[in-house]
Amino acid sequence: MELLVAIAIGTLTAVGIYMTLRLRTFPVILGLTFLSYAVNLFLFVSGRLTLNAAPIIGTPEPYADPLPQALVLTAIVISFGMTAVIMIMAIGGYLSAGHDRIDLDAAEDGDAK
Repeated sequence: MELLVAIAIGTLTAVGIYMTLRLRTFPVILGLTFLSYAVNLFLFVSGRLTLNAAPIIGTPEPYADPLPQALVLTAIVISFGMTAVIMIMAIGGYLSAGHDRIDLDAAEDGDAK
């Protein structure tokens, strides 16, 4: 189980980094989203993978740590809000410039030729 989760976190991180290094705004936004998913999964797993355990400390049976779950829930809400803000900024940049390229120097050189 731990190996599967580690592979999932690594895959999400690799895809996120690859997409973030693209030269268009939408793949960059998707890459940042994949990176936030990887971080959320990492935070969630940091609370140990326990099945059918209540988040109550002091009982004789094993318990699930509720703090990583609360952190992930907060991170999901924050990342959703930040993704919406970044999307609005990307749409505004596309509407004002007419393209969604990130490397503006290369775009100006391409327009001059």
